[in-house]
Amino acid sequence: MIVTPLDSAHLDSKAQYEFYHSMVDFTIKELIVKMQQQHLCSDKELIFFKQYCDLFLYSIEAMRVKYMYDDEENMKIDLTDSGFPNYLEFRYLFNDLALRQEYLNKLTDIEVLQEEFLDTLMRKKQPIKKSRLFQAASIVYYTNVKQEYIFNRFVQGKIVETPEAKSTEYMTSWSFYDVAHNRPFVCFMYFDYDGRNPNSDKVTIYEAIKQVADRKMNLDAMAYAIDRKLPDVFPKHIKRIDLGPLHNVFAKDENEVTHAILESIGKKEIPIESYAFSLEVDEVFSGSEFKEGSFFSKQTLQRWSDVVKQKYVLAPHRIIQMLYNKTPETINKLAKPPIEVSSLQYTVSSTSKKMTK
Repeated sequence: MIVTPLDSAHLDSKAQYEFYHSMVDFTIKELIVKMQQQHLCSDKELIFFKQYCDLFLYSIEAMRVKYMYDDEENMKIDLTDSGFPNYLEFRYLFNDLALRQEYLNKLTDIEVLQEEFLDTLMRKKQPIKKSRLFQAASIVYYTNVKQEYIFNRFVQGKIVETPEAKSTEYMTSWSFYDVAHNRPFVCFMYFDYDGRNPNSDKVTIYEAIKQVADRKMNLDAMAYAIDRKLPDVFPKHIKRIDLGPLHNVFAKDENEVTHAILESIGKKEIPIESYAFSLEVDEVFSGSEFKEGSFFSKQTLQRWSDVVKQKYVLAPHRIIQMLYNKTPETINKLAKPPIEVSSLQYTVSSTSKKMTK
């Protein structure tokens, strides 16, 4: 089965990893579609949300190529309230690609490898050794994967003007991968600026956000910290989207949705590729202002509203029916009824089927 050191695990086989990568890729793409259809983001927010998800999917694909034929190392997956790769895997990608040329110099030349493959397949009629396939996969990985497209622990978006319908002048966004929760988060901040153009001060703004808003915390505390660090920035609305957990056959947490899915898969009531995706959108708004500091050095700060929390679950129709039967209290607490997404169509190998036994 799955060996679990602390919160992360290695899966049993490459077949299971193939299944896992297909599931993450499919569910994130479904999420993007539903974010648009359900109007969970504004049009401008959706543009940035897609970009962050694209970086995340690019990194997942890079991990797939990196470990494809590696029998010594396997990608670690976080199994507790996450369902995504352990945050260290993103760090490994980034560090690997910083040493790209050093690794490429140690690998067999691509022309030599191609001739060897042709000779083995066409003349000798033999399968190619896994060690040589790993060499080929490594060449693809180090040649094609771009470090600047890796989903880093913190990713800063641009400062842009808000649509005319908004009461604030500017917005910015950022994304982070929370180390404690092993989940990606996407944030948006709408603000006014005491000056001509906040982009002239963007380095200071970006640095302040990175220092105080790169992890999950109480949203009003995050808003206050940003407000206090940036005297010329007046935040008015902060929105944070928590992506996950991804509930599936690999999960090992006490979440009611996860437990219901695992129980139903075990009883063969639903297929092994069944999943559900939890999503939480937290928002906080400024109401009034107050001044803080000494007589000679006062700063105008915002008074923040209570945090508005909205939870959602996305799942295929059959899973939604099952959740209504098994977790009615959880479903009734959602901001809206479960959002229907497509089922994952995947031919599970006999190796993967061991997971249900």
